[in-house]
Amino acid sequence: LGINILFIVVVLMLINYFVTPYMNLFSNMQEGIKKAYSGDFTHEFTSKVGGDAKNVVEQMNSLFRKMQETFGNIKYNLATFIPQGSVSSSDPLHEARTIISELSDIYKFKKTIELDGSKDEVYGRIIDILKLKYHVGHFAFFEVNNVTAERKLIYTTEEKPMCFEKTNKNALNCRAFRTSSVTISTEFPNLCKACLDTDINYVCIPFTINHDISLTVSMTSDKIEEVDLMKKNISSIKHYLEAAKPVIESQILMEKLKDTSLRDGMTGLYNRRFLDEFIDKILSQASRSHDTYAVLMLDVDFFKMVNDTYGHDVGDKVIVALSKILKNSIRESDLAIRYGGEEFLIMLHNANDEGMRSVATKIHSEFAKLSFDVGTGEPLKKTISIGIAKFPMDGDTIWKCIKYADTALYEAKNTGRNKIVEFKAAMFKSGEDF
Repeated sequence: LGINILFIVVVLMLINYFVTPYMNLFSNMQEGIKKAYSGDFTHEFTSKVGGDAKNVVEQMNSLFRKMQETFGNIKYNLATFIPQGSVSSSDPLHEARTIISELSDIYKFKKTIELDGSKDEVYGRIIDILKLKYHVGHFAFFEVNNVTAERKLIYTTEEKPMCFEKTNKNALNCRAFRTSSVTISTEFPNLCKACLDTDINYVCIPFTINHDISLTVSMTSDKIEEVDLMKKNISSIKHYLEAAKPVIESQILMEKLKDTSLRDGMTGLYNRRFLDEFIDKILSQASRSHDTYAVLMLDVDFFKMVNDTYGHDVGDKVIVALSKILKNSIRESDLAIRYGGEEFLIMLHNANDEGMRSVATKIHSEFAKLSFDVGTGEPLKKTISIGIAKFPMDGDTIWKCIKYADTALYEAKNTGRNKIVEFKAAMFKSGEDF
């Protein structure tokens, strides 16, 4: 019995001597792996075991040092592009994978919109992201003019407006735009006073593009769970808007440059090039919407005499003064074009006969009231002649109506000038057509 007990004690001592270091090694490795799961690769593996086990320990330490160098700070490096907290996970590997996937999607989005031809196309991509990536069922997308505070609806999924009409005329009524901060209805009862439905939940995200333009995304839902999901997606949606920002800025600049090339430098009115480029689009839209246009062709009577007698400086003053009257006499939906020299073209959108004649009479009478100082003591007064044609009543294309308005103008000049003449088919000579 004594010999057996002694044998057992010896065996236990041997086991303790040889096995315990391995147990400590496994415990140490388990601790290091547990830290690695939380993104900490600073653990130093230690062991008193020699041979292959020692080699394993050295290799593990080498591997963890490399992992710490390459991966340990990866989420902090990624935070340069995606702010920390945007993706919440206890598993840093999953978090990093999610962030990298998000960066990849945003990169693809940016490369796509860089090849889009207009600002409206880019807006369409953003709308697709909201619908297809984030599955937002109810939302409105607005463009805001930062200078005038006017808000334009770009897209909405709703039949009824989300905000009071006054908000579109003055976006400062919108809490999100006014405060430049995300507005979430669940944070306080009746938070935004511009919202029509006090029972609806909403998340409104404002985003500034530049000094001139801002965007607002207003997402709504009657379910709190959907609002919670919207709140989680706020940062991610902003990432897409941030990616789109330089492209939209570039498109705005291109629009400004193009607009400059399509306007007359002296009067600020559209020029003949604008008419050539956009008349077909205007006609196509008019045909689809069954719109009408009253076409007015204006000409300053005996204008050549002004330049010949008083010089081109006085002539320019006459042209600028007339252009100001035109701007003040038409609506935003109407067009005023310097057709050439002293000749101007007005296109009144959906104007009835009474409105058409009222505008023509106003322009005619207001210009007749003007006096121009020509340095001779006696001021110069001038008159204009106006020819009118109606689309599609007089012609089936706007180009024809422009020709017919010019024919009516010619008739006004031939019959004494300083008058308004509406086009009649009888003004054409037999067999003449356009």
